[in-house]
Amino acid sequence: MSETRAGRSRTGSRRHLGPRLIVALALAGSLAAALAGASADVTADVTADVTADVTADVTAGLAAGVAGPGFDPFDVPAVTAVATSAPVLVGAGDIATCRGSGDGATAALLASIPGTVFTAGDNAYDSGRAAEYARCYGPTWGVFRPRTRPAPGNHDYATAGAAGYFGYFGARAGDPRRGYYAYNLGSWRIYVLNSNCWAVGGCAAGSPQERWLRANLAASPHRCVLAYWHHPLFSSGLHGNQSAVRAFWNDLQAAGAEIVINGHDHDYERFAPQTPGGVASATGIREFVVGTGGRSHYGFGVVRRNSQVRNARAFGVLKLTLRAGSYDWRFVPAAGTKFSDAGHGTCR
Repeated sequence: MSETRAGRSRTGSRRHLGPRLIVALALAGSLAAALAGASADVTADVTADVTADVTADVTAGLAAGVAGPGFDPFDVPAVTAVATSAPVLVGAGDIATCRGSGDGATAALLASIPGTVFTAGDNAYDSGRAAEYARCYGPTWGVFRPRTRPAPGNHDYATAGAAGYFGYFGARAGDPRRGYYAYNLGSWRIYVLNSNCWAVGGCAAGSPQERWLRANLAASPHRCVLAYWHHPLFSSGLHGNQSAVRAFWNDLQAAGAEIVINGHDHDYERFAPQTPGGVASATGIREFVVGTGGRSHYGFGVVRRNSQVRNARAFGVLKLTLRAGSYDWRFVPAAGTKFSDAGHGTCR
């Protein structure tokens, strides 16, 4: 099994350079690039879609992160402004701190990638307080709140009931009593789960969340299924395997899901498709650990079976292009780092 390493990102401190202005300028640049690259027959549509998305993002960030229109917290078709018919899902976990600049570097990447933004938990350090969301997350990733579909992490629950998290994201984060929900993105079904099991009645088979997941998978069958939450079942990082979420994997495997995305360990790791028992299988689930949103980095410990690519130095985001029947993945590193990882998969 190979290990790929890259140098740390060298970016200036956003605190001194005015993060809202930096991200707004990057958004304007992404708009120009999108329009320049669009073919003549789609320019009009791209102009309307991307302009609307960028305007909402900039307005939200510069006006103290005011949320966009409300959404059904349980089943929301996301609208993505892209220059092709394939929607994009992009994001990471373990993101914002007021004591560093890594989250500013990854936010600059989001500014150049139209699509639906995911978070894989631990969004605002250290405790997910309302003030930390406003002061630390808001100026960087918060600019993209109108197109974000978040998941909570354990640091978010360091504030009672994850009140800062649910207060910041509102209906986009689902029912505050549960924190799990589903939505459609193109032809894909996306599940956002809450792996803070103690806070939501457990994650084991028969728990309210597991019963909801199993029932929803049966009621909304899709060829292509993706899920994300904070704690990974498999990880070679500092925290290692988190067996409490195995029941999620059992249900997703039975439904033919393709992808699981997690954070928690502050590194990037990609696994070969495998079963919930950790056996490599062409009909298994591919897991990505993407704790690279900007907080910090952890080293690796015991390298787990089926781990294919690992990096503990680069901040960055995972970009997934979700086509009908297939997907492309690419880890996009922050400026100043060279590590990347890319590939293609087919839905079962």
